[in-house]
Amino acid sequence: MIRAENLGKRFDYFEAVQAVNLEVRPGELLALLGPNGAGKTTTVRMLSSLLRPSTGRAWVAGWNVAEAPAEVRRSVGMLTEQPGVYLRMPGLEYLLFFGELYGLDRSVVRSRALRWFDQFGLSDAATRRVGEYSKGMRQKLAIIRALLHDPPVLMLDEPTSAMDPQSARTVRDAITRLRDNHRAILLCTHNLAEAELMADRIAIIRQGRIIAQGTPGDLKRRLLGEPAMEVRATGLLDDQLREIARTVTVADSGTGWFRYHTAEPEATNPRLLRILAEWGVEVVTLAEVPQSLEQVYLRVVASEGEANR
Repeated sequence: MIRAENLGKRFDYFEAVQAVNLEVRPGELLALLGPNGAGKTTTVRMLSSLLRPSTGRAWVAGWNVAEAPAEVRRSVGMLTEQPGVYLRMPGLEYLLFFGELYGLDRSVVRSRALRWFDQFGLSDAATRRVGEYSKGMRQKLAIIRALLHDPPVLMLDEPTSAMDPQSARTVRDAITRLRDNHRAILLCTHNLAEAELMADRIAIIRQGRIIAQGTPGDLKRRLLGEPAMEVRATGLLDDQLREIARTVTVADSGTGWFRYHTAEPEATNPRLLRILAEWGVEVVTLAEVPQSLEQVYLRVVASEGEANR
């Protein structure tokens, strides 16, 4: 649904994007992460046919972004980082106006708009002027505008910015349902927890290049290693810890707890619990130590920065 091959953009002597390769399949959400100025917005603008690539090729919904820009734009629902909205128009009228620009039947637009107003908790605001909306409400309105023509591809830049936690969850749930309806979704965000929660795959871009790509789980294993398991127990003695170190690789320990790495937790964990039980040690918890996407992101960006010095 979205495919880029060696996509690049040059502005005079500045390479904003270099040799980007990525793919987003139907029913998949790819989160594009990177520092400010990394090339995220330029990449999205090329994929939505708002900028012509300097090098490489890309296709969206089967259309070449350079050869069929009008078809690409009709296939994409786009939310920019700072969506402009007409403050003097009532919310519903604003959407009806945009529906006419899309060439949609007015009754179809009204039906779709009211359905999305309801899902996003904006039903009471449909007839109010947009200037009376909060920032979060305007953001929701901009997302509805991107969905009016029922596009197969969505490109969303910070869709939950300026929203309270409940509104952000409502929008995340709606985006998840859109993905489940076989849309391809490209999400740009600085909210790493949100990306980890929603994304099927992650691509990290820095200085215009994709420097890491994969599922959240794959990236964690590749860059952080196997996750650690943590045991907390009562009656655990130092000499017992030394004995445990002969069975598993102990990564860290303290009074009444220790962490270890294992590539086969299904086999290792039960064996370790049996050993502790034979010693009379009472296990309070045995759990995997969470690894976050933030750890992956910071490590990738830091290591890439060191390599370029």
